[in-house]
Amino acid sequence: MNFCLWLTGLPGSGKSTILKELAPLLEAAGIRPVVLSLDHLRRIVTPEPTYSEPERDIVYRALALMAQLLVTEGRRHVIIDATAHRRAYRDLARQLIADFAEIHIHCPLETCQAREAVRRGQPVEKDLYRRAAAGTLAGAMPGVTTAYEAPQTPELRLPSDRLSPRQAAERVIAYLRSRWPDATG
Repeated sequence: MNFCLWLTGLPGSGKSTILKELAPLLEAAGIRPVVLSLDHLRRIVTPEPTYSEPERDIVYRALALMAQLLVTEGRRHVIIDATAHRRAYRDLARQLIADFAEIHIHCPLETCQAREAVRRGQPVEKDLYRRAAAGTLAGAMPGVTTAYEAPQTPELRLPSDRLSPRQAAERVIAYLRSRWPDATG
């Protein structure tokens, strides 16, 4: 049995930061998942992204299909690290993958904006919220110029403004142990 977790939340909510804390905990539990990061996938699929809705539909559908193939054909655990601002994107993955869980990294928009403004490293640029508000960002920005459709009934909701990344990662491990005890040793 292999599972797929989708970490979703506004840009700057802490998805990637929590994933960094989660990786060694998974390793200790004997789990070596494939991580599908939209930020990395986008570099290949859309090297000059427009962030248009049709482009996002293509990228998110490809992400869901890749996860499904890895889980069913590759016999791998998968973690998707992607905002996926439309529920339909995450619902597609849920339809394709039997052992699927949506993990909502919940964080107030103001906190996400503050975190994102000081973001370091690649592949995600910083100042996306500011640029979106100023109208200088190509495409729509979830939470600013387009809606972020939060999960209605996620399997796990993590308030990243109240939990440390380590605490959030520990809650993911606890969830995995409760739902898929055979996968977590």
